[in-house]
Amino acid sequence: MKKIIILLLAIVVAFFLFTSDIGKQLSLTHLKENTQQLAEWKSTSPLFVAALFFGIYVVATATSFPGATILTLAAGALFGVGWGTLIVSFASSIGATLAFLASRYIFRDLIQSRFGDRLAAINKGVETEGKFYLLALRLLPVVPFFLVNLLMGLTTIRVKTFYMMSQIGMLAGTLVYVNAGTQLAKITSLADVFTPTLFLSFIALGVFPLIAKKIISAFKQRKIYSRWKKPKTFDRNLIVIGAGAAGLVTSYIAATVKAKVTLVEAHKMGGDCLNYGCVPSKALIKSAKLAYQIRNAEHYGLECTTPQFSFKKVMERVHRVIQEIAPHDSVERYTKLGVDVKQGYARIVDPWTVEITLHDGTKERLTTRSIVIAAGAAPFIPPLLGLQDVGYLTSDTLWDELVNYEEIPKKIVVLGGGPIGAELTHALARLGGNVTQIESSDRILVREDKEVSAIVLEAFSRDGVTVLTEHKAIRCERQDDKKIIVMESKGENKFIEFDLLICAVGRAPRLTGFGLEELGVPVEKTVVTNEYLETIFPNIFAAGDVAGPYQFTHVAAHQAWYAAVNALFGSFKKFKVDYRVIPWTTFTDPEVARVGLNEQEALQKNIPYEVTRYAIDDLDRAIADSANYGFIKVLTKPGKDKIIGVTIVGEHAGDLLAEFVLAMKWNLGLNKILGTIHTYPTLAESNKYVAGEWKRAHAPQSLLRWADKFHTWQRG
Repeated sequence: MKKIIILLLAIVVAFFLFTSDIGKQLSLTHLKENTQQLAEWKSTSPLFVAALFFGIYVVATATSFPGATILTLAAGALFGVGWGTLIVSFASSIGATLAFLASRYIFRDLIQSRFGDRLAAINKGVETEGKFYLLALRLLPVVPFFLVNLLMGLTTIRVKTFYMMSQIGMLAGTLVYVNAGTQLAKITSLADVFTPTLFLSFIALGVFPLIAKKIISAFKQRKIYSRWKKPKTFDRNLIVIGAGAAGLVTSYIAATVKAKVTLVEAHKMGGDCLNYGCVPSKALIKSAKLAYQIRNAEHYGLECTTPQFSFKKVMERVHRVIQEIAPHDSVERYTKLGVDVKQGYARIVDPWTVEITLHDGTKERLTTRSIVIAAGAAPFIPPLLGLQDVGYLTSDTLWDELVNYEEIPKKIVVLGGGPIGAELTHALARLGGNVTQIESSDRILVREDKEVSAIVLEAFSRDGVTVLTEHKAIRCERQDDKKIIVMESKGENKFIEFDLLICAVGRAPRLTGFGLEELGVPVEKTVVTNEYLETIFPNIFAAGDVAGPYQFTHVAAHQAWYAAVNALFGSFKKFKVDYRVIPWTTFTDPEVARVGLNEQEALQKNIPYEVTRYAIDDLDRAIADSANYGFIKVLTKPGKDKIIGVTIVGEHAGDLLAEFVLAMKWNLGLNKILGTIHTYPTLAESNKYVAGEWKRAHAPQSLLRWADKFHTWQRG
């Protein structure tokens, strides 16, 4: 209400100013005619006139009234260059800041709530580089000062920064006009003050902060590189360290654009996803799901039976799947594509030199214009006392270990309730393991909404999994021939015996062994990079798990494009990584797929939203497939069909999500999905039906009442 009152007052004041004859009084002719009278007032009461003039100037600039130029000339005529410049400089900066604050108070929350996702990058840029751009705008006469005040109020720039840059940036223009005011009699029009030469001078002055920023950046780069001598020629355009998703895509792009690129991999081509993560886990999940369907065949009108299988053969199939996909990521394929593939350990010697220790022990040094670090991540091992004594597996080691088991271990403990732990827990339980999952938080899949966690928990319970939330593992121990894990929950210790312990509490980026420490590249939880994926060395980049902020194969491939293009063509044009629309899926049964915000994140970030739901148990194809469970939940802007987040729980949720990812990427709302023909009967129809639920909730009721009256009248 206060904002509305302030806005109305501002409109009233603006209307008064623009409809009164004040505009005529603030003209060059009127000023010249009354200069003598103004001078007499000033000589009679100098302090009062100065204070009055100061106040009028503040009001004029705060209300964006188009009379500031004449007032500046008047300041020169009345007070001379020194005092006139002092008065106008502070009055204009204070008035500009008041306009800035008014814009921020009245409009910023509204603008940020409606366009916050689009303004996020601008706000981030303003936080880091805002003072340079504001100073440039203040020095440039091309952009109206009042527009700068209003637009800057919509950003997150600090008030102090805005005031200081305005004070400095407007000083040059103030001085020009105040000085011209001392020669008021010689001025016939404002064009006499602002000549083309002066205009060009101001443009040059306005560009100076941006040039200065470039000079400072170049100076910093020179200082960073000062310890090393840059080669005059280079062996390679690009060297990529790591042949996982990020490294493979980076080197592929480089070879495609005819750059000379070397790809170095210390272990297996394809990285974590092919060998330890996405591929083997999905192969295992498929076998587990088939075993579950055989065990529950009555759902399909068949006789239930206990699935007969060899666990060893299941694991052998997992390895066959890896071997079948491996040629896609092989040395041979990438060599044919034009990539120089070397298998060994890479260490960055200086910003342009990489030393490669090949598997046969020989060493080779290559110089390169750019380097991309794409070393991936490894399982995080919790610091549990006795863990080494009892032995454990991780998502990396279990595939080679379990292939030696004729039967699945009966007592399995999985540490961790995140996506990796959840997928392994469900698959091993369906294959006959007695699985206990331990999670220190109050629920599994804590990044998802509570109702999602509850549905997955119900599925786990149905398949015989024991889930212990709010249980913190504190140590492992042996008791005779038994392996025990000790947990603490609500002040009490609990003990569980196990045959197999799997640590799935997360993955940590591989950050050591590449020479980053010697180079002084900042490393926190990941390699520190900017929005272009550059480290402190602009020719050294990081992509994938080592760069964060997401540990997904598809995000690593997404980052790889930016890393490759910026590394090869960054001297001409650089691209900021776009993280606006990131999808992911947890492949439990039901699957959990998400893009954008869910409800708990929207609440945490104080983002207004509406929820539209569609229960998949009502879908024809889902009923026919006995997969009629789960839901689609769409978050939209209040009153709008603009999608800000989608969560899908159900059969093939990851595949169903793609349509919403496309819609969010290209700003297509639910109305567009509703207007798209979907094949019947398919699971994808659920996307259209949830759009229909939104449309039904936002139907124009007043128009429908008139339609009802119209049809009644038509019937006679």
